[in-house]
Amino acid sequence: MNYIQKGLLFRLPENNKDFSITTFLDGLKDSLSATLTHFHPLAARLVTLKQQKPPSLTVFLNPENSPGARFIHSVVNLTVADILTPTDVPSVVHESFFDLNKAVNYDGHELPLLSIKVTELIDGIFVGCSMNHMVADGTSFWHFFNSWSEMFKSRSFNISRPPILDRWILAGSDQIITLPFTHENQYINRPDHPMLRERIFHFSSESLSKLKTKANSECNTTKISTLQSLSALVWRCVTRARRIPADGNTSCSLSVSNRSRISPPISENYLGNMVQRLKATTTAGELLDHGVGWAALQLHELVVSHNDKAIKKLMDVWVKGSLLVNTSVHFDRNGVHIGSSPRFDMYGNEFGLGKALAVLSGYANKFDGKVMSYPGREGGGSIDLEVCLLPENMAAFEADEEFMSIVNV
Repeated sequence: MNYIQKGLLFRLPENNKDFSITTFLDGLKDSLSATLTHFHPLAARLVTLKQQKPPSLTVFLNPENSPGARFIHSVVNLTVADILTPTDVPSVVHESFFDLNKAVNYDGHELPLLSIKVTELIDGIFVGCSMNHMVADGTSFWHFFNSWSEMFKSRSFNISRPPILDRWILAGSDQIITLPFTHENQYINRPDHPMLRERIFHFSSESLSKLKTKANSECNTTKISTLQSLSALVWRCVTRARRIPADGNTSCSLSVSNRSRISPPISENYLGNMVQRLKATTTAGELLDHGVGWAALQLHELVVSHNDKAIKKLMDVWVKGSLLVNTSVHFDRNGVHIGSSPRFDMYGNEFGLGKALAVLSGYANKFDGKVMSYPGREGGGSIDLEVCLLPENMAAFEADEEFMSIVNV
């Protein structure tokens, strides 16, 4: 998989005469350095140990090779309006606002595990972060980002939520997990996604409340969540936009953190990748013949069943089989994959610039049917969805009456 790439777009302070980009960059670098004293694994590199009998590979963080993170400053002749006004997310965001484009996790042997790119616009600043996805998931990514922002604001060396670096390992399994390969080329895959359209759709708390009520009433229950309702709606409408035959299979996958689901639970401060992908599958005909509540209930039951017993069973299978995620194989071409989370604190990171205008992502891990969920800027339970689709599918999707009826501009 590619690195995680997420960032925040800020407007320059209105009293621009008092703002110094040099002072701002120095503050970012100093606070980044201080934050890495806590998140020091992100300053390291990967190393692979090869064993002959039996032939196998083990990949781990090398504490003896920690040259640090990368920090880049660039300038573009664009305004905030150039980024936010177009219907689709402009390609310059993917091409210029993030470092380590197209890098895969394995590249962390030579490339930094963390790279910050600060792009100076005419009237704004974009702070983009690229982080190795083997080392961290979304929870850890935003934990780091939140800690960096806190460090920038306090100008101290202390943070309120130090990361937990001790490894969680399945009871009874080996401390060292080996991969059944003789050479890295047997499992390295470099995804190259097709030309996609990417749009960000906004949903107010009021629209989401109505959708959740509708989904629950259709199933005579109250247990379906807002995000499950919204994910189900997207699944239905993308499936319809693709014109999948009634007997054709379609799926909806959710990235779910295991931290709170393991017994005893693991702290949200655990630094690592504790995500597993859950997948609901049905036929296009069955999905569209039922209402949004039926689809939402499938997702709800999928999440509820992902408990301590199920997680540890999956972990045991993984440790024995050492499955590696390959985006070209593991993501269904007729499916939808929901990633990130509106529960992450994204807009709390201000870096002295005030509240960010938008959350944007880079090139990484994009494919037809990839959807990222973010908190809405105004808060209050609002949600933004970043949707990636092939152009012909997006055209049908954004004309779908069921979907657009709850979208707020």
